[in-house]
Amino acid sequence: MGFLWKRTLLQRGMIAAAIFLAGSISFVPRIAAQGPLALAAARNASNTPARPKLVVLLVVDQMRGDYVDKFLGQWTGGLKRLVEEGAWFRDAAYPYAATETCVGHATISTGAFPATHGMVANAWWDRKEQKMVTCTADPDANVKNIGYAGATPQGADTAWRMAVPSFAEELKFQTSGATRIVTFSLKARAAITMAGHKADAATWFDGGAWVTSSPYGTLPFIEEQAKSHPAKADFGKTWSLALPESAYWYGEKALGAVPPGGWDLTFPHPLSGKSGVGEPDADFYNHWASSPYADTALTELAEKTVDALNLGKAAGTDFLAVSYSTVDYVGHAFGPRSREIQDILVRLDKDLGTLFAHLDAKVGRGNYVVALTADHGVVPVPEDMQRTGVDAGLLHLPELQKRIEKAIEAFKYPKPAVASVSGSDIYFAPSVYDKLQHDPAAMQAVLDAALEQPGVAAVYRAEELRDRPATQSLMHRAFAYGYFPGRSGDLFILPKPYWLLDGTPLGTPRAYGTGHGVPYNYDQHVPVLLMGFGIQPGQYFQPITPADIAPTFAALCGITLSSRDGHVLADALKKPTEARGPSQPSRPKSAPASAPNP
Repeated sequence: MGFLWKRTLLQRGMIAAAIFLAGSISFVPRIAAQGPLALAAARNASNTPARPKLVVLLVVDQMRGDYVDKFLGQWTGGLKRLVEEGAWFRDAAYPYAATETCVGHATISTGAFPATHGMVANAWWDRKEQKMVTCTADPDANVKNIGYAGATPQGADTAWRMAVPSFAEELKFQTSGATRIVTFSLKARAAITMAGHKADAATWFDGGAWVTSSPYGTLPFIEEQAKSHPAKADFGKTWSLALPESAYWYGEKALGAVPPGGWDLTFPHPLSGKSGVGEPDADFYNHWASSPYADTALTELAEKTVDALNLGKAAGTDFLAVSYSTVDYVGHAFGPRSREIQDILVRLDKDLGTLFAHLDAKVGRGNYVVALTADHGVVPVPEDMQRTGVDAGLLHLPELQKRIEKAIEAFKYPKPAVASVSGSDIYFAPSVYDKLQHDPAAMQAVLDAALEQPGVAAVYRAEELRDRPATQSLMHRAFAYGYFPGRSGDLFILPKPYWLLDGTPLGTPRAYGTGHGVPYNYDQHVPVLLMGFGIQPGQYFQPITPADIAPTFAALCGITLSSRDGHVLADALKKPTEARGPSQPSRPKSAPASAPNP
């Protein structure tokens, strides 16, 4: 029976081969008859891979969408190439409220919103443990962080709290494991969420060293790079302006900025650490992470990965992701209207130009697809915004907590009634919120107290957000898209526009210039740029979200994702061009006839 089955398969294979050969023989004359351009196009099509050989995800932490419009004319490298050769989505924004790093990276990597993937913040109040937990903290005693070059990091970080798989995980699972997954960032919550629960490498920077976690393992070439090019080798260097001073939009000193310790408000910024120490210390590593040298180090790691693992050369589609964290550190310190932000992007543009040239040489131009986006934007520094006459300020969360405690005193609730205020989320002590739900007078007192706090625009209750209720309110919907039962708060604070959520303890100067994390366009609007394999260049103006990147990658790679929150960016995918020669490229209906303005 087995012999007959094999013989039947052989016969079918011979018949199929004969049919294919006959079709090919008749196909060539038909194409040749259309002219030499058509024949060349057919030959090129036969050499084009059916799927990209490499998927590259680039996330620039805290890169506002308007930075592309503002600074494009000063870019000459990779950022400019993405705009000119890629698909630029001009109206990309997150639809949810919790615009933070862990949330954004998980959304990009899974194609899901936080209500689905469960990463609702960088950290949240764990009701069972009665303490704050970070989004990647893993309580498993068998998991531990591992340092390269002899480092001994603390803690244990994985993606165990992420409720759905990443695109990279699905790609590896659905293609028989041929995919290699490698991610890098300065932040654990970025590298890990881009990779998912398992990867060939997920690497971040902690305490002056490159670090990973036991589920991801270590790679020899990262060990070698950590030893031969350590961050401490940049000790004593200086970050100076890359362009003539006249090229910068903003004044020498950013109003309201709070630079890292040891730096002032003017260039140059020395990477020297605490004064008088004379060797790398904690302040130096803060300087390094806030300088262009950190971006260059991540780019070098990405290039080493392509070489060492021969990414894009295996049978499957490989995945490489880099999250550039420095823009976030610089933005928090100096704000979006600063020379530091403008300069760090000029330098990142050069790094990305180097990376793309390396990919062209090693993987092949057109054999890889790349997407660049951001995890969130940033609010202008309040003191700077106030100069315009706009109502802007600081919403002091410790003061808000104090008001709520005072309002609930008369109702004889246990003290403290509030367990934690973290960003927009207010968590009550055990059983307190359950009682408030059945005590209308006490609940109203709490809501009134919150609304009396300067800077508060609205307050939402958890029960109003469950199951993503249909609503015409964009703000209500934004909080609902981010609500995950058991992890999200009991009450949610919406600040007024341009009011910065400030968790600094009362009487203590704040340690940063500005922040993010609310459902306003300055925090939600980010760039989305796609380039390379299968991508139709042009400018696109339909509203999209960064959750659409993973489904688009999935469509190009022929796999299926579990989430339906994101959608395939079909307009930016190349269409069949059977009737077109290479001199007649197709153009999507949503793209203008003219090329993007450089």
